[in-house]
Amino acid sequence: MSTLKGKVAVVTGGSRDIGRAICVKLAKEGAKVVVNYLNSESDKDETLAAIKAVGGEAIAVRCDVSKQEDIDHMVAETKKAFGDTVDVLVNNAGGLFARKTVEELDEKFYNLVMDVNFKGTVFVTQAFKPVMKKGSSIVNLASQAGRDGGGGGSAIYAASKAAVMALTRNWAKELGPQGIRINAVCPGLIGTKFHDDFTADQVRTNVANATPLRREGAPEEVADLVAYLAGDEASFMTGNNVDINGGLAFS
Repeated sequence: MSTLKGKVAVVTGGSRDIGRAICVKLAKEGAKVVVNYLNSESDKDETLAAIKAVGGEAIAVRCDVSKQEDIDHMVAETKKAFGDTVDVLVNNAGGLFARKTVEELDEKFYNLVMDVNFKGTVFVTQAFKPVMKKGSSIVNLASQAGRDGGGGGSAIYAASKAAVMALTRNWAKELGPQGIRINAVCPGLIGTKFHDDFTADQVRTNVANATPLRREGAPEEVADLVAYLAGDEASFMTGNNVDINGGLAFS
C-alpha cells in the first residue's frame, strides 16, 4: 500500500515537464494533488487529464509564486478543496528565463529569476507550513547548476538554486523537531522544454555523451525520486540535496 494514499500534495509549477510528471506520479501513488500553474491553460488541462487517466483526484490553482497574495489564494483554495492539512509540498516552480552574460544582466532580470526560483520557495513554504503536521514532507527542486555553477549565461539561475540547497539544509534543522522533513532534488540534464528552449542541441549531445549512462534523464525519473522523498519510505531522510544526473557529477 502506498504511503501517499489519501494524502494531500501541493506541486508548484505543476503543469508541464518535471512538474507534470511529479503531479501524475503522486496521484498514481494515491495523493490528492493541487496543481499550481501560471499562464498555460492548455498545459494545466493536459496535466489534469493525465492525473484523471491514472485514477487520481486533483484541482488546479493559478498562482504566481513570487506574489504573496497569489500564494495566500493558493492556500485558501487548497483548504477549500481538500481540508486543513497538507502532507506534501513540492516547490518545483522555477526557470532560467534567458541566458545572460555579466554585461547583459540588469536588476529586472535578476529579480525575476530570484523571485520565482528562491523567493517563491521561501514564501510558499512559509504559507503552507501552518497546515503541515508531524510526518509531512517538503521537497524542493534545486539543480546540478547549484553545485557546479551551471552553463554559460546561467549565473543567476545557478545562484538561486544554490540558495534553495542552503535553505533546505537550514530548514531541516528548524523543522525536524516538529516532525516535518525537507529535502531537495538536484537534477542534471533532463529532457524537458527547459532545455529545448535554452540549451543548444550540440551542447545537449555533448553532455549526454559525457554522462556515464550516456543519455539525458526523463521527467518521470525525477518524479520517482520526489515521490520517494515525499513518502514514509524516506522517513529518516531530511536536509539532503539529492543528485539525479546519470553520474555526471557527484556531491
